[in-house]
Amino acid sequence: MEGTQSLSHTVWECKYHVVWIPKYRRKSLYEQLRKHLGQVFRELARQKESMIEEGHLMPDHVHMLISIPPKYGVAQVVGYIKGKSAIHIARTFLGRKKNFTGQSFWARGYFVSTVGRDEQMIREYIKKQETEDRRLDQLNMFE
Repeated sequence: MEGTQSLSHTVWECKYHVVWIPKYRRKSLYEQLRKHLGQVFRELARQKESMIEEGHLMPDHVHMLISIPPKYGVAQVVGYIKGKSAIHIARTFLGRKKNFTGQSFWARGYFVSTVGRDEQMIREYIKKQETEDRRLDQLNMFE
């Protein structure tokens, strides 16, 4: 079967469309931070034996199509990626070295949807999201 992966006793294909936002939906995912986060997300996913198949960083939210093995829960992997990336952002871009209590970059929660057989449609949606957001912003500019 095409697209399946395997563990020692399991053959699987578990893909999810995940979306989350920065705290207060600040438009803070821009320029150098935006360029840097893609690689950070991929490395953190790899540490949980997961793979980011498709992703796009918008100024105020993150879209990703992620493949997660069945031995991990979606909440576990997404929580790990959000938590570790927030620490990385604080250390690299905000100049903090330790004591992150009360500090959070991402808002609580996220949206998740199973992909199933609509994978190509989800991939296209993620790729075209930025263009669509700009178009909608233009329509709402004079309201």
